[in-house]
Amino acid sequence: MTDAFERGMKVRREVLGDDHVDRAESSKTDLDRDFQEFITRYAWGEVWSREGLDRRERHLVTLAVLCALGRDHELEMHLRATARTGVSREDVSEVLHHVAVYAGLPVANSAFRLAREILPQVPGPAEHLEDPEGTP
Repeated sequence: MTDAFERGMKVRREVLGDDHVDRAESSKTDLDRDFQEFITRYAWGEVWSREGLDRRERHLVTLAVLCALGRDHELEMHLRATARTGVSREDVSEVLHHVAVYAGLPVANSAFRLAREILPQVPGPAEHLEDPEGTP
């Protein structure tokens, strides 16, 4: 494997956790094996490994983009990883508020619902996730 792949696998494990990466690796098929290796090399080994933004900052950007695009499956995965990158529940709330202004209320509402479901399962400080709809 290439240096970028090895670096990517290390970063991917640090951000998403060994359990997630092991499950993903064991579920690769002939159809998507090359694509999964591409993601590891390029997204994790090149982009997530760049200097300029720390892990927390990079993760905040990732959360914002996934929310804005309505990519709930990937957003869920990254919400589960927030404790590993120092992203707090307050950070998530602020990002989703910001996305609401620039990408629209519907995607932010959807992301808040997902965050309220996922974040209580994530180890970390018991912070209140503000609900813009005012519902429990």
